[in-house]
Amino acid sequence: MKNTAFTQYHIALGAKMAEFAGYNMPISYTGINDEHQTVRNNAGIFDVSHMGEFILKGPQALPLIQQITTNDAAKLTKGKAQYSCLTNTNGGIVDDLIVYCLDENQSYMLVVNAANIEKDWNWIRQNNETFGAEMHNISDKTCLLAIQGPNATKILQPLAGADILNLSYYTFIKTTFAGIENVLISATGYTGAGGIEIYFEDSNGSAATIWNAIMQTGTPQGLKPIGLGARDTLRLEMGYCLYGNDIDDTTTPLEAGLGWITKFTKEFTAKSILQEQKQNGIQKKLVGFEMIDRGIPRHHYLIKNEQGETIGHVTSGTQSPSLNKGIGMGYVNIAQAALGNTIFIEIRNNLVKAQIVKMPFLS
Repeated sequence: MKNTAFTQYHIALGAKMAEFAGYNMPISYTGINDEHQTVRNNAGIFDVSHMGEFILKGPQALPLIQQITTNDAAKLTKGKAQYSCLTNTNGGIVDDLIVYCLDENQSYMLVVNAANIEKDWNWIRQNNETFGAEMHNISDKTCLLAIQGPNATKILQPLAGADILNLSYYTFIKTTFAGIENVLISATGYTGAGGIEIYFEDSNGSAATIWNAIMQTGTPQGLKPIGLGARDTLRLEMGYCLYGNDIDDTTTPLEAGLGWITKFTKEFTAKSILQEQKQNGIQKKLVGFEMIDRGIPRHHYLIKNEQGETIGHVTSGTQSPSLNKGIGMGYVNIAQAALGNTIFIEIRNNLVKAQIVKMPFLS
């Protein structure tokens, strides 16, 4: 297992550690519910340094990104970021990612999922053979901390060399942070609770300096370290997809409700397949549901109709700490996907009633 620059701090803080995407990662510290509420109501710090970062440079960087991603990266100007996805030749999702415009038409950073770093790199490199953009995989030397919650930027503002309180959603700046230069601070995150993500190079003790400064500043104000367990419950309450669960190489952006990042005004891999799917209609759809009867839905549980016929499967599920009820996402036959439709989750051979609802689960 790989360690991040912060693994020693997680262990010293008593975190429950486990393997995730090849890394030794903290799952929880004080408990998922407590950590979840900390982020929803105040602020928490996540070590997400296992994520992958690629730099694409040169005049062919944007044309390459336009070809491999579904969203329109040509709209990005310096300091703006964009949620997007990579599609394979069948229209399936290679990965979902964030594209950062470092320098318009010249330099971009792609942030990809930890489990897909090698797969994504190889896919992009393969597509780059016809473009010739300059490519750099900086994943191993890049630290990434997400400080999330309604009070995150207020707590961290004294450490930042520029205004982060008024950083617009999906924009970023490069500035100093805790005295460390060239830190990228981004108004992005995976919790729906607000906050920032900070990227910086792991060199000359910068990881220790930044971690200690955040903890020393934040701990008296209630900021706590948060593990991947609460990260999962937080993202699920917002209806955010998790690669490998809710989206993968066999699901298309349209089936996953990601039509909003699929722009048919430009050319991209498998555009014609997805256009045809849009015109003819999808056969399955990713929906959100809340449990009506008591029960916790889990990944791979079957979704059935009132007659007990299988109509789909659960891709993500949990007991929502905010709503105090079971919630989940899953693919169902399009005929059964209407909002308000009653469905049944098979839990230990019992059919437990649920209802399809609009996402996000939290308004």
